[in-house]
Amino acid sequence: MKIVALVGSNRKESYNKKLAVYMQERYKGKLDIEILPIEQLPMYNQDDELNPADIVKDIKGKVLESDGILIVTPEYNHSIPAVLKNAIDWFSRVERVMVHKPVMIAGGSGGVLGTVRAQMHLRQIMNSPGVSALTLPGNEVFIGAIQSKLDETGKLVDEATIQFLDKVVENFIDWIKQTKRY
Repeated sequence: MKIVALVGSNRKESYNKKLAVYMQERYKGKLDIEILPIEQLPMYNQDDELNPADIVKDIKGKVLESDGILIVTPEYNHSIPAVLKNAIDWFSRVERVMVHKPVMIAGGSGGVLGTVRAQMHLRQIMNSPGVSALTLPGNEVFIGAIQSKLDETGKLVDEATIQFLDKVVENFIDWIKQTKRY
């Protein structure tokens, strides 16, 4: 299954980027995960939506052709980061490439809540009319104190978290199969 990943952080040493890379490697063979460079998208501007930059066309095309979307995001001020919101804004205009796409959401933070508020807000955004994505229900991946669950190379090593993530990914694969009817 072809999955595109949107990482809501453009920080070089982003824990969420490390989590996305870990998932890309761990689930190879089950999922072909491509991490999209959403940080390279220009800021959304309605004046440009009918004639967007090539990077916008390229990334939107990859989202459209995918079987599903993985969103891995930190939490900024109880919400999602601007880089992620900007990408979603591009994806929800003109050719609405997220409509009926199965989506899995995950995120980690240094605090105990592990991006709970950002993910709640993101789920609202996924349900908006221009997006209309099919967010995997009941499988919240909130990784608190993520810095203590990664080794020095950035690989996830906390066994309980890995087992939980394995189960949610299996549920995501089933969700993709169930939503094919759309």
